[in-house]
This record gives sequence, C-alpha cells and structure tokens, in this order.
Amino acid sequence: MFETDRCFINIFQESDYFDVKKLYVNHEVRRFLGGIRQEASIGVVMDEMLHSSDDSFYWVVREKHTDDFIGLVSLDPHHEGVYPEISYQFLPDWWGSGYATEVVQVILNFALNELNLVKVVAETQTANKSSCKLLEKVGMELERTISRFGSEQAIHSIQS
Repeated sequence: MFETDRCFINIFQESDYFDVKKLYVNHEVRRFLGGIRQEASIGVVMDEMLHSSDDSFYWVVREKHTDDFIGLVSLDPHHEGVYPEISYQFLPDWWGSGYATEVVQVILNFALNELNLVKVVAETQTANKSSCKLLEKVGMELERTISRFGSEQAIHSIQS
C-alpha cells in the first residue's frame, strides 16, 4: 500500500500472524508497552486487527530488498477517544537506523493529507527516550504528560 526508500508498508493480513507475533513476545520491544503478551491475548489482538473498524488501520513493514519483517504500524482511535493515534513496534535489529522514522512519516502524511485528519496523537512512556525523540523528529510536539498504565506517558500530537 505504501513504499519508502527502504520499506514496503502493507495492510496486515492473516498470513502476517507469525511475523507480527514476534513483536508481542519480544521483551525488548514490549519493554515500554506493558510487557510480553500471552498466546490467547495475541490471538485476540490479531483478530481485532484483521476485523477492524473503518477508523482503524494496521500495516506490516518489510525491508524492501530482503522482504524481511521489520515491524507494525497502526492508526486507530486513541484511549481517550478524541483523535486517532499512531503507534508502532519494530524488531530490535531494525532500531537506530531510521526505519521507524521513515515509516511513521509516511503514515502521518497519509493521515493528515489523504484521510484529512485534523490531528493525530501518539502516546509513549516518557522513559522511552528513543520513541519520544522519533515523534519529535517527525514533527510531533509534546502536548502533555499523564500517568497511565502505571507509568508517566508523553502525549505528542501533530495537526494539519
């Protein structure tokens, strides 16, 4: 569906289950995302992604030249229910090389310019410095911090 210099970004399909599951059972990936998930919970999440509503999008990210699975990016309603939230999880082997920045920028462009959304938010733990830095790099601004899920969360946003 989307393409960057180094990635293909395609709609999540049932055939992606095995690859996406790698994210949900990886301790490093899940460090700031509530920990690893149990098998039954992963199945529920995958089913929700496969049968999502019209206001939710889930994409798998693959490296263009190798077709290796890199991660998952989504755009769906935020916990607070007002604005859509961009979320992402990438496997550690792909961290620090700009892949997430590249992909998040494309999805934000789609959200603001194709879907004509007026605002997109992102929520991450303030302790996740890399994620906070990525959000600022793609033009999102820190809106506020809150306490949720037992940790301090940073709410970033970007407007059209």
